[in-house]
Amino acid sequence: MTAGQARRSGPGRPRDPEADTAILRAAVELLMERGIDQCGIERIAKRAGVTKVTVYRRWRTKEELLAQAIETVRDEMPAVVVELGPDTPLPDAIELLLPRWGEILANGRFRALSAHLLAAGPSHPALLRAYRTHHVLPRRERARATMRRAQADGYLDPTADVDLLIDMMEGAVIHQLLLNPEPPGPAETTRYLRALLVQVGFVLRPAP
Repeated sequence: MTAGQARRSGPGRPRDPEADTAILRAAVELLMERGIDQCGIERIAKRAGVTKVTVYRRWRTKEELLAQAIETVRDEMPAVVVELGPDTPLPDAIELLLPRWGEILANGRFRALSAHLLAAGPSHPALLRAYRTHHVLPRRERARATMRRAQADGYLDPTADVDLLIDMMEGAVIHQLLLNPEPPGPAETTRYLRALLVQVGFVLRPAP
């Protein structure tokens, strides 16, 4: 759902898409700065320069607003798309993608969002579901496709449990980025990801 498709609770004047965008941006900023419990409708409205009534005309609850705000963040993250031919060897493709993965995972906004949402899971399960749906699961699908291709091309053990390997890698990334008091930068994160891929069994080019 995009900013222009936010929930409308009743009849009235046509919606102002600029207000939608301002509210969603304010919600994301406050979520990253203060966490979910300190991210109330009143603060969001003040940051967006609108009234609380304007917010409630679009979203019934804070959780509903934040769930949509989480979805919008995906479009703001650095892109990882690389134009590759169908015959590009997988190690070459990974070499092109690794720096971009490192950039995303070292992004302060990504870390802050992930940390707040993982911590809030027990008290705000709907937000954790939104984060999983719009951020975690798409990445898992891409990782699964890459691993299946690696198995087919001989760059990964064909008997390996792909989903278990993804779980192991996700856990390692969370430990490295969210439990580290001094989060690594893009270059260090890229090196860590390369070592992680090799550890789970990928056959890669020698590190440059």
